[in-house]
Parts: sequence; C-alpha cells; structure tokens
Amino acid sequence: MRNTLIALTLAFLAPAVSAQVPADVMAPIRQFIDGFNKGDVPSALAACADQAFVIDEIPPYEWTGAGACAKWASDYDADAKKKGITAGAVTMGTPRHHAVEGDRAYVVIPTSYEVTQKGKQVKQTGAVMAVTLRKEAAGWKITAWSWSTGTM
Repeated sequence: MRNTLIALTLAFLAPAVSAQVPADVMAPIRQFIDGFNKGDVPSALAACADQAFVIDEIPPYEWTGAGACAKWASDYDADAKKKGITAGAVTMGTPRHHAVEGDRAYVVIPTSYEVTQKGKQVKQTGAVMAVTLRKEAAGWKITAWSWSTGTM
C-alpha cells in the first residue's frame, strides 16, 4: 500500500517537474524579450506570427489579429511616453511549465519588469508571462502572449 501511495504521488507530481523547454521553442520568446529590452522593435516583432493575440496591463489591454504585436508595441510606446517611462526591461526566470504537442507549444515564465519612470527606478516583481507558439516553415512563432502583473 505504501509503495502504491508513493507511486501515485510521484505520478501526480511528474507533470510539475517537467523537462527543460526545448531551445527551439524558447528561441522566439528570448528574441521577443531581448528585442524589447534593447529597444529593437523589428527584432521583437519578428518573433511573432502575423496573426496573434496579446493581453497586457496597458490600454486597450488586448490586441488581436493581423499585426497584433506591432499594434501592442505602438500602444506600449504611447503609454510609456504618457507615464514618463524609459528603459523598460523584462527579466525572465526559469519557465514554470511548458507543453509541446506537434506544432503547438505553451510556456509559462515568471518575470520581472524594471523601468525608469520620471527619473526613478521602478521594479515590478512576481509577474508571469504565458506564451503560445506555433511551428511554421521558418520555425516557432509566438501566436499569443499575456502578461500577469506582479507587484511594484
């Protein structure tokens, strides 16, 4: 009985202790974040599929369809200017969860976001980014991402 309980417990916990996210799946996520951090918008946007969906904490809070990532980038810039935000940078932690099935993938990543706002350093910790991807002929592309706000 004890061995059965141990086996069931391990089987239940196994999905939570998943293997490392495949490098080719993480590549567009890293490209998007690195491009954002460097202010290289074309590089960041190249990681996104043309048809995408974005949820973020800035108005209008959701972007969908053709050019969604580019529309988000434009709205992010406008919101940052309005709030006096410069030097935005995202730091990714170790992915918490991922799933890859055929040409689709899902990755959940703990993140932090640091900016200079009106001359003062502000850091948001405990945020989470959830990303979906699709494998295309040229490789994996981000089809959706969402940002769950942490604390500042």
